[in-house]
Amino acid sequence: MNRVPFYFIDVFAGRALEGAPLSLVVDADDVGEAQMRAIAREFNQSETTFVVRPTLPGATWRLRSFTPIGAEVFGAGHNALGAWLWLAGSGRLPLDSARSTFAQEIGRDVLPVEVIREEDGRISVSMDQSAPQFGDSVGDRAELAASLGLDEADIVSDQTAQVVSTGAGHLLVPLHDRAGVDRVVQDAPRLAAVLREVGGEGCYVYCLDPVDATSIAYARFFNPTVGIVEDAATGTAAGPLVAFLVANGIARGGTTSIVEQGYAMGRPSRIAVSVDGERVRVSGSGVVAAEGVLSLDSASLHSG
Repeated sequence: MNRVPFYFIDVFAGRALEGAPLSLVVDADDVGEAQMRAIAREFNQSETTFVVRPTLPGATWRLRSFTPIGAEVFGAGHNALGAWLWLAGSGRLPLDSARSTFAQEIGRDVLPVEVIREEDGRISVSMDQSAPQFGDSVGDRAELAASLGLDEADIVSDQTAQVVSTGAGHLLVPLHDRAGVDRVVQDAPRLAAVLREVGGEGCYVYCLDPVDATSIAYARFFNPTVGIVEDAATGTAAGPLVAFLVANGIARGGTTSIVEQGYAMGRPSRIAVSVDGERVRVSGSGVVAAEGVLSLDSASLHSG
């Protein structure tokens, strides 16, 4: 049997059992793709990330992330941020100063990552996402509302429900208040059909009625297209949301905005996003909540 180490990282959290849980498999160069998908099903987290050697010039590490149904996802959100928190905390990175810059390979992109070591020793990570791309808007708002278990009146009438991408395209749906966001009960097949119609991967339901007055928005994330029932913190959706709010004059560019997520799941998360022109950066910290070892036989290890 081959023993492959893994960790559970709680991302965008100040302590264990909050934020977004990420299962992380390190030293995964000998794990075949089929086995990666099987491991992701085994852990059944919204995403499982594998750390492997890079294949593109300039990258420090390559990250591959899979959902519970085995779908590979390529955005730089909590799936990536948690990996870099572990790499920094485990001594796998040369942290020569309080702020050190590296590069991550995700899909066909090589994106900058900054690891910050605070005076108290705490590690945080800032990651660049891709430049914002603004996609299609929903035409049938009544069907969108129904797919979320809501009435059409729950959706803000003078704001568009639009797909925005900073690496992954998610449908941003504006609601009036936290009560409306918390009432959402997705009809997964119906919501998946709405998402296919506009070319969206997941759905980020939000309002400008946060718990903390210093935050910009309160949100929940659903992604039936890749088998994620609900995610506690989604950097690949928070980045597009703040980019959308800046583009529409609701948030101010060049500053940091906090998006709240996970409260309805009992896993409060605070995602820091800054948008300056086409540069979108997502920042946060987290903790290693658990660690263990996978026991895999050689035949299955290299499959795929």
